[in-house]
Amino acid sequence: MEEIEVHELKRVEMKEPILIEGLPGVGNVGKLVAEHMIHELHAERIIEIYSWHFPPQVLVKNDGTVRLCKNEIYAWKSERHNLLILTGDQQSVTNEGHYLIVERLLDIAQQYGVSRIYTLGGYGIGQLVEHQVVLGAANEPELVEEMKRYGVEFREEEPGGSIVGASGLLLGLGKLRGFPAICLLGLTSGYLVDPKSAQAVLKILCQALDLEIDMQALEDRAEEMERVVERLKEMEQAQMPRRREEELGYIR
Repeated sequence: MEEIEVHELKRVEMKEPILIEGLPGVGNVGKLVAEHMIHELHAERIIEIYSWHFPPQVLVKNDGTVRLCKNEIYAWKSERHNLLILTGDQQSVTNEGHYLIVERLLDIAQQYGVSRIYTLGGYGIGQLVEHQVVLGAANEPELVEEMKRYGVEFREEEPGGSIVGASGLLLGLGKLRGFPAICLLGLTSGYLVDPKSAQAVLKILCQALDLEIDMQALEDRAEEMERVVERLKEMEQAQMPRRREEELGYIR
């Protein structure tokens, strides 16, 4: 196996497509959005990417067989839209791998004549989010002003001064190659998979692309996750009196 292997399953002719990245990350926000879009749009898988910079493991399928970790690119075309959607099992576990894989992704973007890149992710704040917010970053000032019109917030020193992984490098390395690129980050606790944050990011993305996508499945997952969070809160509250008794026990 080579350091990075790109397997083109099918060549699709596309005019100035938009590349959307949704790889695993904080709250799995970007991955949730990408997978939801792929499912709802019935996008077609056209590329698989393998690398020994991914974690040294195989994934066990339902039938008991295994497969290597990979990234995948899906294509979707309509009369008004041409999209390439990137998702996958993992990101690189090495710094070098992040750069090499993103450079290869940008090679693919150039081959397909990509006109713009959107990267998606979560911004963890370490506590439950009461009000959904989507933070943004871009590699051109005009894109900042454009995304503000859709309700994206651009705050000083946030998101945290830096964006790690593919979501950040596609902006930075993309700029060197002339790709206009935007990162959308949904506010999330960072503790759990966050479909509610993913829903907020997808709404912004659909506005920016002038695209309609049914979000019911994401909404159902968000409601299910809210029930899980409520149960966790109840369990934590139930344990508080016991902890208090244990603390008082030391005083006695």
